[in-house]
Amino acid sequence: MVMTKAKGIQEFGLQELLNTGLKPDDAKSLQIELKHAIDCTSSSNPVELWRHITSRRLLKPSYPHSLHRFIYNAVYADYDETIHGPPLYWFPSHIDSKRTNLGRIMETHGGKLLGAAYKDPITSFKQFQKFSVQHPEVYWSIVLEKLSIRFHQPPKCILDTSDESKLGGTWLPGSILNIAECCLLSASETDKENESIAIVWRDERFDNSDVNRMTLNELRHQVMLVANALKGLFTKGDRIAIDMPMTVTAVIIYLAIVYAGLVVVSIADSFAAKEIETRLRVSKSTAIFTQDYIVRGGRRFPLYSRVVEATPIRAIVVPAIGENIDIKLRKQDISWQDFLSGAQHLPRPDYCDPVYQSVDALTNILFSSGTTGDPKAIPWNQISPIRSCADSWGPMDLQAGDVFCWPTNLGWVMGPALLYTCFLSGTTLALYHGSPLGPGFGKFVQDAGVTHLGTVPSLVKSWRSTRCMEGLDWTKIKVFGSTGEASNVDDDLWLSSRVYYKPILECCGGTELASSYMQGNLLQPQAFGALSSASMTTGFVVLDDQGVPYPDDQPCVGEVGLFALYMGATDRLLNANNEEVYFKGMPVYKGKKLRRHGDILKRTIGGYFFVQGRADDTMNLGGIKTSSIEIERVCEQADGTIMETAAVSAAPAIGGPELLAIFVVLKKGFNAEPEKLKMIFSKAIQRNLNPLFKVSFVKIVPEFPRTASNKLLRRVLRDQMKEELRVRSKM
Repeated sequence: MVMTKAKGIQEFGLQELLNTGLKPDDAKSLQIELKHAIDCTSSSNPVELWRHITSRRLLKPSYPHSLHRFIYNAVYADYDETIHGPPLYWFPSHIDSKRTNLGRIMETHGGKLLGAAYKDPITSFKQFQKFSVQHPEVYWSIVLEKLSIRFHQPPKCILDTSDESKLGGTWLPGSILNIAECCLLSASETDKENESIAIVWRDERFDNSDVNRMTLNELRHQVMLVANALKGLFTKGDRIAIDMPMTVTAVIIYLAIVYAGLVVVSIADSFAAKEIETRLRVSKSTAIFTQDYIVRGGRRFPLYSRVVEATPIRAIVVPAIGENIDIKLRKQDISWQDFLSGAQHLPRPDYCDPVYQSVDALTNILFSSGTTGDPKAIPWNQISPIRSCADSWGPMDLQAGDVFCWPTNLGWVMGPALLYTCFLSGTTLALYHGSPLGPGFGKFVQDAGVTHLGTVPSLVKSWRSTRCMEGLDWTKIKVFGSTGEASNVDDDLWLSSRVYYKPILECCGGTELASSYMQGNLLQPQAFGALSSASMTTGFVVLDDQGVPYPDDQPCVGEVGLFALYMGATDRLLNANNEEVYFKGMPVYKGKKLRRHGDILKRTIGGYFFVQGRADDTMNLGGIKTSSIEIERVCEQADGTIMETAAVSAAPAIGGPELLAIFVVLKKGFNAEPEKLKMIFSKAIQRNLNPLFKVSFVKIVPEFPRTASNKLLRRVLRDQMKEELRVRSKM
C-alpha cells in the first residue's frame, strides 16, 4: 500500500489483505472493490473514502477484525485530528434523516420555529437543538404528544419559572397522572386490541428454544394482579425495594409498585449484604422483593441469604427457576405464589384502578455513590421517566415495532430508564435472563430481532476478546447505545463492523438527571468514542480552572456546567442537600446559576466531546460509580500492615474502562508485597462493596502528597498512575 499526504491511498496490496486473515477469493474481490472506491473518491480525503467504503458495504461482518482495523487505520493514517477533529465513521442520510423521530419534528415545525434559517434535519440540527434550549416549553409540548403520556389532569403549563428559589423551574405544574398506567397504554393508534408485543425474553438455559413473547394486554393484566396483591399488604407511599435480576417478573413488579401508588427502591443484585442494608435504611423501605438465587451459566448464586443478612424487613421471594422456591423462608417472609394468592379472592384479580398522583410525587429511589459514607439517595418523580424516554426516543429513533435490549439492572439508572423508554414509546423490551457475556446472549439478540442494542464498553471488550459472538447475524440492529465508561476505539470498530458500520451513540448523563445531558444522534456524523451533541433542551458550558466558560466553538478541556433549567433533574436528595451538592460554588452564567455535574470534558475541533473523567474523586469502575473514600475505607481494614490507602482510577493510555489502583502507606516497621495486597484488597472490596470491582495494581509509597491543610491530593496520585499506565502500554 502506497500512501502520501498529497495523494492519499493509491491501492491496497493483495498480500496486505491476505495478511489480515482474509480468504484468497475474498481478498481478490475486495481489492478490486477498494480500488473502485479509491477511483470514485478523492483518495486524499479520507472521510469521503471511508464513507464510500462503508456505504457500499464492502467490509462484511464475517471478515476478520484485523481486516477491518487495517482498512480503517490505512484510510485515516495521515488524518490530522488537530485540524479536522476526530475521524468520522458513520454519516446520516438526507433521506433517512427525515424519517427519524427528530427529523419528522423538524420537518413539521422547523420552518415555523426557525424561519427561513431552516433547511433540513441534518443541516439545521444544531440550530434546532439550540432553539430547544432557549424554548424548552415549545420542544416538550411537541414531544409529549408523541409519547404514551396520558394526564388524568393536564398541566397548567410546561414550565413555570416564577419561583426564583427553584433554580430548575417547576415542570408540568398542576398535572396529575400515573406514569405506570401510561406504560400500559398503547402508543400506537392502530393497536386497538393492545396485541403489540411489549416484552420478549429468554432464559439462558433455553438458548435453542423459541423466544418468549408477552403482549401489552398480557402485561397489563400481570401488572394489575401484582398491584392488587400490593394494595392488600401496603399503603400508599410505602417504599418497596427490588433486589433481583432484571427479569420479566422484576419489570412487572416495578410497574405494579408505581401503579399502586407505592415507591420503588432500586438495589442492584450484585451488592453485598452491607450495601443492601445501607440502601434499605436510607430509603426507609417497608419490604423487599428478591429471588431465592441468581442463576448464571447453570450455577446458583445466593441472593435471598444476602437479603436475610442485611435486613429483618419482610421479603417476598421469587423463584429463579420454576414456580416454587426450594429454600426455607423466615417467619415474616412469603413466597411469590403466596403473595399473588392475596389477590385471588377479588372478583377481578387482574383488574386494578391506578393511583393518580401529582407529577412531582415520588415513584422511585435510586442511589449514586458520592464521597460520603452513604450513597446519595436520588428520588425520581413522574417527570423523570418522561425525560428518560424522550432522550432515547429522539436521538436513538425508537419507533413502534423496534426491539430494544440493554443488559442492565433495576438497581442502576439504565434499568428504569430502559423500562420507561420502551413502554412509553411503544418499543418492545428485550430481556435475557442470564449473563450477557456469552454466546447465549448474542443468539438471543439475533433470534429476538433486536434493532437497538445498548452496551457498556467493558462488555464489548469481553465479546471481542472471547470471540463469543462469531457466526451470529446481528444485521437487524440499526443503532447501538453505549454509556457508563470511556469507549475504546478498536472495540467500537469491532462492534460497529458487526452490522455494516451502524452508529454507536455514546451517552453521558446521571441518575440525578434521569437522562443523558450529552449524546450522539442520527442527524450528525459520528466518531468512535465521541459525543456529538448536548441532548435536546440541554444547555451547558465548559469551564476553565477559574470557572470561566470557554467560547462555545473553542476546543478546550474543563469541567462541565449545566444550565439549571433541566426537565427531569432532581431538585432534592433524601439524605443530602440538593443545593449544596449540585449548585454551591458553581459560577453564574448569563444571570443563572450553573448546575454541577462533575465531568471533565474535552471539546475538539468540529464540536465533538470526550469525557476525561470526574472533577471530584468519584470513580467509574465497570460502569458503576463509587467513591475513593468507600474503597479506601474497606482497604484500610483489610490488613494489619496498612496505615493509609488512597484509591484512584484512570483509563489506560490506549483508552477503555478505568482501572483501579491502590496507593499504600504501611505502618512503621512493617513490610508487605504489592501483589499479595492486591489480592487482599480485591477480596475485601468484592466482599464489602461490589463483587464486580477489582484492583489492577498496588503501589507502596512512603507518604502521600497533601495540601497545606492536610487534604490528600489524589489528583497527583492519579497523574502518577496515568504515567505508569503509559509506560506499561509501551512495553
